[in-house]
Amino acid sequence: MKARPPAGAAQVLATATRVVLQVVLEGHSADEALAGFANHPQRAAIQAIALGAVRWYVRLAPAVLPLASAGGGELDARLRVLLVCAVHQLEYSSHSPASSVAAAVDAIRLLDLARAAGLVNAVLRRYLRERALRLAAVDRTLATRHAHPAWLVKALAQAWPQHLEQILTANNEHPPLCLRLDLRRGSVPAYLDELKAAGIEANGVSGVDSAVCLAAALPVREIPGFAEGRVSVQDSSAQLAAVLLAPQPGERVLDACAAPGGKTGALLERAGGELDLVALDSDAVRLHRVAENLERLQRKAQLVQADLRAAPDWWDARPFDAILLDAPCSGTGVIRRHPDIKLLRRAADLPRLAATQLELLRACWPLLRPGGRLLYGTCSVLPVENLGVIEAFLANEPGASLTQLPQAANCSPPLRSTSTGWQILPLARAGGDGFYYACLTRATTAGTV
Repeated sequence: MKARPPAGAAQVLATATRVVLQVVLEGHSADEALAGFANHPQRAAIQAIALGAVRWYVRLAPAVLPLASAGGGELDARLRVLLVCAVHQLEYSSHSPASSVAAAVDAIRLLDLARAAGLVNAVLRRYLRERALRLAAVDRTLATRHAHPAWLVKALAQAWPQHLEQILTANNEHPPLCLRLDLRRGSVPAYLDELKAAGIEANGVSGVDSAVCLAAALPVREIPGFAEGRVSVQDSSAQLAAVLLAPQPGERVLDACAAPGGKTGALLERAGGELDLVALDSDAVRLHRVAENLERLQRKAQLVQADLRAAPDWWDARPFDAILLDAPCSGTGVIRRHPDIKLLRRAADLPRLAATQLELLRACWPLLRPGGRLLYGTCSVLPVENLGVIEAFLANEPGASLTQLPQAANCSPPLRSTSTGWQILPLARAGGDGFYYACLTRATTAGTV
């Protein structure tokens, strides 16, 4: 008897295929593509298949697609992506192979490609027979074995040769759910006791005093303290921005690329809300998310929509004591959270991103008071966006100097000292994401702005 897939499996697979199509063909992020299914009753299953297929696309596509194109001719994009999603199910699903094949055959019909149903069935059955040989063939190459684009593996090999395979492996792991606790409203030991009483396993993070990692992910509505703003979802490496900038009560602080507001909230929590904080972002929609986050956290800041690189018409000419510039970047340190980065980023993006980062850094600098400090950060592990940008800035800004961060030496995951800052690599299973930080101080002899 022909195996039948679980109820709804074909619909879920077809919907996941549509999500992946938006990433592969249209260049949307997975988050954008999944947003349209936020209220779908099977959203969790759709997300698991879609993100899994995106995570392993570079490895699975060359293993299965040649079987479908043996006769020549261009394959319909829906067929290509469906096959990759189906092979992901064969490799990682708990369903039987026969039921996964049956779900794929039904899913291709739901994608208006009923004429390809026989081909899907034949290709997937052949893949199952030849699976070991086909995967062995693609795995001969380091990049495809780890499902990374070749350009990125080359860049990582040049930057971190001793840690290359560790980084590639970490990028394919499922990330931990890390929380930031508002230490003004509770302590980590007390919160861990609260979680334990609720049957939730968790632990603190050494060196990041506000961080708690859950053993298993939960919807935010089920996380104690989230609704009332006592805790927020934020990776431990990202939490270090507030730790390293160390805002003091009464200071005037600029969060220069604030959306979606995680670091804005962390800065306010660190100073007990006693900051004159301006949260700036160029995107009105994303800035609205900052407002929503601050409302949940019961914190206040001045929100400004503006492009830092334009004339600072929003600025009242009062210099800032401290500036956080969490610059837009390649995201190569957070691939495990956003596997679509492997499909969306190109080597040609890096010079453009580095130029933008340098422009933003130069735009921030005149807003900083003499003696003030600026923390530059990215979630990248590529030197061109990190120490390369800082070196270029320092070379043309005699009033800027690097600031030592003694608190960085005690952080975990370990911050690796570079010539111009601190780098975190995404190595440990329960550790933080990849991040870079550098702190600059403006000379007190510089003229006022």
